[in-house]
Amino acid sequence: MNKYLISIVGPTGIGKTALSLELATRFNTEIISADSRQFFKEIPIGTAAPTADELAIVPHHFIHNKSIKDAYSVGHFEKEAIAKLDHLFQSKSVVIMVGGSGLYVDAVIKGFDEFPDIDPELRAQLNLELESKGLEFLQGELKRLDPKCYETIALKNPHRIIRALEICKGTGDPYSTFLNKNKQPRGFKTISIGLEADRALIYDRINLRVNKMLESGLLDEARSVFKLRDLNALNTVAYKELFNYFDSKWTLEFAVSEIKKNTRRFAKRQLTWFKKDVTTKWFKFDTDPKQITDYIKQVQKKTS
Repeated sequence: MNKYLISIVGPTGIGKTALSLELATRFNTEIISADSRQFFKEIPIGTAAPTADELAIVPHHFIHNKSIKDAYSVGHFEKEAIAKLDHLFQSKSVVIMVGGSGLYVDAVIKGFDEFPDIDPELRAQLNLELESKGLEFLQGELKRLDPKCYETIALKNPHRIIRALEICKGTGDPYSTFLNKNKQPRGFKTISIGLEADRALIYDRINLRVNKMLESGLLDEARSVFKLRDLNALNTVAYKELFNYFDSKWTLEFAVSEIKKNTRRFAKRQLTWFKKDVTTKWFKFDTDPKQITDYIKQVQKKTS
């Protein structure tokens, strides 16, 4: 158990990639991405994936390894990530994991609840109902089918509502009955590092990042996948807004302002999720990496 997974978390645009590269270099190791959008090779700009130069510094895993056409879930990721970690820990005592997708981070660290496979048509049907009848209708359906889940789920998150409903309707059993069953123990210890900054600074960094994405060709990237807009992988910030522009529903200026606004909201949700883990050690985004390295080594010394 003297194997350590260093998990770097925090809101989008805070500097997680830069820190992961610094730590991976210092510990002579490799990086696993736990970002649910950077898997997809067709959309590197809008997902703020590491650049080719950054990817060349140290080996990365789970970056651009899937197509937006692939059916890929957090359950699939957990199995593949644990298998990759088992392999890496044969030669490394430390591996770095970085990403802003809390569910995917937790799946690796804590294990993920097992759910049966559900017909993709059911999810498509629920997405149509979301569009035609609204989120409130789906909330009512969940309250009827699984009152226990309704009391605890993030009711304003349509993805979570649809996921719970597809399990309820696809299995005939409440979603909540599948939660918190026995999970496989991990063969490594986790040291969780969080990066934070004042909210105003986070928002400024997000606005600048969106501007850089546009300069790097985000508009052309979104247009190249526009015909596949109904894929679940594209039901995400940056693409949804630009698709409305392509449909002539919004001006480009308004679409960009919505990308920035929705990314800021996403960052707020990320912080809420990650702050729930009391074991995470938080550092200011501009902390000297040596200070973070020293903290990691102290924890290793205490727990080895």
